[in-house]
Amino acid sequence: MAVASLVSLSACTSPEDSTSPSPSPAESSASASASASPSPSVSVSPSPDLSLIEVSDDDVPVVTVPAPWGIASTQSEVLRPGGDQLLTATSTVTLDYVGVNGTTGEIFDSSYDRGEPATFSLTGVVTGFQKGLEGQAVGSRVLIGMPSSDGYPDGTPDGSIQPGDSIIFVVDIISANFDDATGEAVEPAEGLPTVEMTDGKPEVTIPAGEAAPTDLVVQPLIEGPGTEVTADSTILVRYRAWTYDDGELWQDAWELQEGPLSTLIPGWTEGLLGQTAGSRVMLIIPPEMAYPDGAPQATPPLDAGETLVYVIDLLGVTG
Repeated sequence: MAVASLVSLSACTSPEDSTSPSPSPAESSASASASASPSPSVSVSPSPDLSLIEVSDDDVPVVTVPAPWGIASTQSEVLRPGGDQLLTATSTVTLDYVGVNGTTGEIFDSSYDRGEPATFSLTGVVTGFQKGLEGQAVGSRVLIGMPSSDGYPDGTPDGSIQPGDSIIFVVDIISANFDDATGEAVEPAEGLPTVEMTDGKPEVTIPAGEAAPTDLVVQPLIEGPGTEVTADSTILVRYRAWTYDDGELWQDAWELQEGPLSTLIPGWTEGLLGQTAGSRVMLIIPPEMAYPDGAPQATPPLDAGETLVYVIDLLGVTG
């Protein structure tokens, strides 16, 4: 996509490229080494619920499992309540988690041990993880137990999970993207382009007779309730752009794209700083903060000296 390269936003990360809670020798914690006991011969009577699993309330949860333990179907339990934003089956989430083998009682993976939260799409994780987190609130701590069929039915290459092992995750949900701009509508200042949504996309009307602003204009249209953008953030967005002089649509990028704020054009790095996930923002960017020499390689090409109007849905903020 031309705009993605121009504004330095990469394509939305695919599930294959996402970090996911799938144990591997490089990611497993020290306690989940190759010495984990094989378990195909262990017979476990499935527990009807999660009541036998104990989880401490520490910042790094300690999980106690009466191994060997198993469960017949995926279940989840909220250990700490979160806020109003709920995850969907396709959410991109940032979270901390610890994974425990129910048969052995051993940790097989832990983002806490690695010292860094994981970010990934729920479309790219094991089925039980998606089932357990769908509908859960950002900010909550969730206990998930799942049978082998929803986890790793064939086991894992490092042997820390064998075929038939039920597994347990304790998850702290830090943040997630929004599916759409969500929050409090903001009345734009007078004299600015008007924005209307048509068939799910924004359309912009430039006010007749108004000269293009010479300074950056930042106009929130919806103030979202999510994470605030900092200079170090990576953002998940969709957007459209128009040329101010003639009101023509220049680029249609109304699909999810992700990239570090620090790599974007100056109008974005300044205009989106401090905005919050869930917001819809209009930026009017003078040429010196966008493409002062134009963008002849774009489709369609952009002439030098053009002021641009962007409408951006800021749907995710990490980092």
